[in-house]
Amino acid sequence: MGHEIERKFLVRDDSWKSSADKGTQILQGYLALDDRREVRVRIMDRSTAKLTIKAGGAKLSRAEFEYAIPVEDAERLIRLCIGSPLEKTRYRVPAGHGMVWEVDRFAGHHAGLVLAEIELDDEASVFEKPEWLGQEVTGDPAYYNASLAVGHRMA
Repeated sequence: MGHEIERKFLVRDDSWKSSADKGTQILQGYLALDDRREVRVRIMDRSTAKLTIKAGGAKLSRAEFEYAIPVEDAERLIRLCIGSPLEKTRYRVPAGHGMVWEVDRFAGHHAGLVLAEIELDDEASVFEKPEWLGQEVTGDPAYYNASLAVGHRMA
């Protein structure tokens, strides 16, 4: 079983760009969603796709299962999603000590929103917070990708 521990922050400015990679275009939608689990489909750069199941609600730590699927299947599944698919570009920004920030710049309905998250090995892991980070939004339903896709806060 996979496991995910992540912290999420708003991004204050664009100074992260100088250290970022070229980015990955992502189209992502949700097939099933409630306050304890989600099933997501994601297409990256129109060339690869994944189906992801997350369980345990919106805690700092939760179970995660992820599987590669054919892009053609993902395109069909996106049409079955709840709400509107999210459009974003994900950039990877080195964080030191082998860690990486993932910075998501949203497009479409959420143009202008920029979020950064970091995956941790342990809930108590210490990490450096770059100056471009803003307010922490870990655990705030308004900033869950699933909430953004369905256009409201989750319970």
